[in-house]
Amino acid sequence: MTATLSPEMTMQELLQALPGAQRALFRLYHIGGCASCGFRPEETVAEVCARNEGLDPAEALTAVETACAEDAKMLIEPKEAAAALADGEARVLDIRTREEFDAVRIPHAQHFTQELLQTIMGEWPKDDLLVLVDHQGARGLDAAAYFAGHGFTNVRSLRGGIDAWSLEVDPALPRYTVE
Repeated sequence: MTATLSPEMTMQELLQALPGAQRALFRLYHIGGCASCGFRPEETVAEVCARNEGLDPAEALTAVETACAEDAKMLIEPKEAAAALADGEARVLDIRTREEFDAVRIPHAQHFTQELLQTIMGEWPKDDLLVLVDHQGARGLDAAAYFAGHGFTNVRSLRGGIDAWSLEVDPALPRYTVE
């Protein structure tokens, strides 16, 4: 981590330093997951902690940093995922929208649907490598955590999403922005 965490930093600064911080705050303290427990980007960590049962900001930051380090263990580098896919050792599950998937995709990736979810849960081996792909890596960890919570023991999120794949593995794969 490059930034120094402090109770005086804004929530926006915290989320920039640790993109998984919101997921960790919600999981650990029920902060930031919905309208009733949300926070504003300009609020400081100390302010958010004060109005959430007087949490100790330093303790909360340490817990968030630890949780984010655990999340990082679920990331897989694009080149590592490409090698596993080429060797037939991984399944790639693309969680982007149908439009994004139809526009650009990793070869052999399957588009995530509710119907496929039923098949995955009922039939796929829970110890096979499952690589989840989103656009830029922001939602992939949420999906990986979901599958891990349902017993999948070798689930990973593609670090940087398909955007990183196009930069590091297949430059011919077009990059895009979502409006």
